[in-house]
Amino acid sequence: MSDDDAKQVRSIFISDLHLGTRGAQADLVLAFLRAYDAPQIYLVGDIIDGWRLKNGWYFPQAHNDVVQKLLRKVRKGSKLVYVTGNHDDFLRDYAGLQFGGITLVDDVIHETADGKRLLVIHGDLFDLVVRNAKWLALLGDWAYTVALASNHVINKVRRTLHLPHWSLSAWAKLKVKNAVNYIGEFEQCLAAEARRHGADGVICGHIHHAAQREIDGLAYINTGDWVESCTAVVEHHDGRFEIVRWPQHRLERERPALPAAGAKRPAPELVGEAA
Repeated sequence: MSDDDAKQVRSIFISDLHLGTRGAQADLVLAFLRAYDAPQIYLVGDIIDGWRLKNGWYFPQAHNDVVQKLLRKVRKGSKLVYVTGNHDDFLRDYAGLQFGGITLVDDVIHETADGKRLLVIHGDLFDLVVRNAKWLALLGDWAYTVALASNHVINKVRRTLHLPHWSLSAWAKLKVKNAVNYIGEFEQCLAAEARRHGADGVICGHIHHAAQREIDGLAYINTGDWVESCTAVVEHHDGRFEIVRWPQHRLERERPALPAAGAKRPAPELVGEAA
């Protein structure tokens, strides 16, 4: 699929690619970027995993292809805003730098098509573990890597059976009470930060849990990630936001539609969560 055939939206928000790790789903990221295009693209942190690259260089061609695809979109006129995260915190020393259609920031206000102001921030600064006990965060990162290795084996089998992507670590997050409480507290903190900025809501990443809801009258949107759930957020030209769950979307398009009661049923155009 060429860029000319891509679905045109107003804005794309994508985070937590973790390029430079073996868990990164670079092929799926690239497929998504080929399928969607927008005049403004927000990379909402943890795009390149500096933590992992410090321990050994791993950056295969597929990861480089994602970077080149983003740069190609910039050359064709898209504005790219790179919001720094904790795994790419080495870039925070350069916040405010602009070069060739790319802006590097720690946070930014996005104005929607219908006039709302949304704070775009990675969210790690509101994670007490990352802020106060980085050694514990690094230990958790190691355990997370083990879980992702299990995911890879499980989903390789599921793809051969034409089943949707499933994440062991994401499932555990939703089943363990402490993890559920942590997600809820994180969301409340980010909503409060949006209010402090005088914004109508927040778009963030970091916790690898895509969501779109209202919290105390403010919009809370989390882009998810591309190692577990493979999700992104798009803004349509009328200001609607939508979570795109890419593997399911891809599988639905590849899977033949089943006729119901003798009638042909068209396959859905998009699998996601509409606003």
